Amino acid sequence: MTIQPVRRQPTGLAFAYVTSLFFAWGFVTALIDPLIQAVKRVFDLSTAEAMLTASAWFIAYGVASIPAGWVLSKLGYSRAIIAALVAMVLGCLLVPVATIVDVYALVLASLFVIASGVTLLQVAANPLSASLGEPRTAHLRLTFSQAFNSLGATLGPVIGSTILLTGGVFAADAVISPATRGESLRSIDFAFLAVGSFFALVAVFIWTARKRIEASVADRPHEGVVSPLAAFRSGWAVFGATAIFFYVGAEVTIGALLIPFISSAEGLGLAPHEAGHMVGWYYWGAAMIGRFVGSALLTRIPAGYLLSACTMIAAALALLVTQTDGATAAYAALAIGFFNSIMFPTIFSLTLERSSASASATSGLLVFGIIGGAILPPIAGAIADATDAVTPAFFVPLAGYVVLIVFALACARANRTPSDRGQVVAD
Repeated sequence: MTIQPVRRQPTGLAFAYVTSLFFAWGFVTALIDPLIQAVKRVFDLSTAEAMLTASAWFIAYGVASIPAGWVLSKLGYSRAIIAALVAMVLGCLLVPVATIVDVYALVLASLFVIASGVTLLQVAANPLSASLGEPRTAHLRLTFSQAFNSLGATLGPVIGSTILLTGGVFAADAVISPATRGESLRSIDFAFLAVGSFFALVAVFIWTARKRIEASVADRPHEGVVSPLAAFRSGWAVFGATAIFFYVGAEVTIGALLIPFISSAEGLGLAPHEAGHMVGWYYWGAAMIGRFVGSALLTRIPAGYLLSACTMIAAALALLVTQTDGATAAYAALAIGFFNSIMFPTIFSLTLERSSASASATSGLLVFGIIGGAILPPIAGAIADATDAVTPAFFVPLAGYVVLIVFALACARANRTPSDRGQVVAD
């Protein structure tokens, strides 16, 4: 009797559906950069207090990521993704409630709800993207999906700055008054209601494609319901989560500092909305280009080696910012975005390859590491307030890149280790 080989379902269209999710959360996450400047002016906050906007967003990863790994193993990819998008829509609807009562703490609570949905979305979408194809091309595939995440992150600050940082309290010669504050608060409402509508459309889109997505991974080994704490027993999973902590903390800190830096005398002295456009096009745009370039380079260069080079160059640029000012410092800071480009997806896929824990548990712990985006920005903001300058705050991301260099070099030296999921083989 002849044994017929197992025929895998085509994954191309399912991969396209999943990649659209990366765009969605990239857009809303990058919207936080101009929002920080908007709430600082509207609510009359210090830099450290305004940075709590980023903290409220990224602390959700610490709270929701480990349970999200359990939810994913319980619901499966499609239903977990749809649940995440519904939570994101609900969070966006809470923003107008917070601005109507005019309480900054409620704005932070709304952002936490949205980010909790984004957390579940990331826990599901990252390993799903990596698994929709051959294991040997997982780095390339996840980096390619992350390129569309960067496209969303590029458009987020550009569109967000136009909406949030013009008119109202940001109008030329504007005096902060109930009228101008009200106009700026309504701009915040409009931005998040529009984003919520977009998430609702994406949820409908994924619902119609759910059978195709599940069919594409139907031949993969099913893990069953797993403990979200299982990943803590894997040294590589913990090491990868630590790397994600410092990468996201560094990336978010730089993104949050760039608008006030470029609009200050230390930088280029531009208007806030013009600085926001530069952050979108040059920082996040460079990350988008870098991910497409990185997708090509990863077909020829082992991921660990490419990650090592990028982390070293990013560290050198951050050091340059701390030692200079003006155009040199501004463009050095913006250039970091290009070298950040491959870091998240490469750290993620390198860790998934090496972890002895299940994919859902490992993914949950890795996304937990994103809480670094809640911890490092307020530290940088406190340094900026204490020194009355932005450039010293860049020592915070510099320290993060040093940790990433250690992780990258360790990955470059270590072969992949077989895991429960059957992934395999040497680089």
